[in-house]
Amino acid sequence: MPTKLSTDASIAEPITCILSDVDGVMTDGRIIYDDHGIETKRFHVRDGLGIKLWMRSGFSFAILSARQGNAVKQRALELGIEQVAQGFEDKWPAAEALFETLGCTPAQVCYIGDDLPDIAVMTRVALAVAPADAATDARDAAHWVLRKQGGEGAIRELIERLLRAKGRWQEHLG
Repeated sequence: MPTKLSTDASIAEPITCILSDVDGVMTDGRIIYDDHGIETKRFHVRDGLGIKLWMRSGFSFAILSARQGNAVKQRALELGIEQVAQGFEDKWPAAEALFETLGCTPAQVCYIGDDLPDIAVMTRVALAVAPADAATDARDAAHWVLRKQGGEGAIRELIERLLRAKGRWQEHLG
């Protein structure tokens, strides 16, 4: 587990998989329904590019959400995210199943979450991360608290920090 004396490079070195919550992390946490009861979500384009760069670097990215919806499936499909687990209020057992599918251990995982259901995973992985506007308890459980808020580029900030620490960011610059 990272300590206050750990460097980004030493923290990032074992990380091969990012597991992300959706609402409040990949989105701003607002749930919007149209007149027909269809739920919509807003995703940040820079997060999408960051996820693609992370996966192009040979690392895994997966989604774990307590809620379920087509918008998440569509965004995952668009980005090439193959592992998406939705509808799991108890996130730890679902996270363990994802680790097995992805062939990784908690010691190789970075989890980013913003609220109480995320803490069970955050406290069991190598690197726990929270967006700037996460709930107090999630921020307290995090090793890194980002400058960006959920849905405002938090995923991109995380990925850029990890790839820079791994010495892999430069390979993505034109």
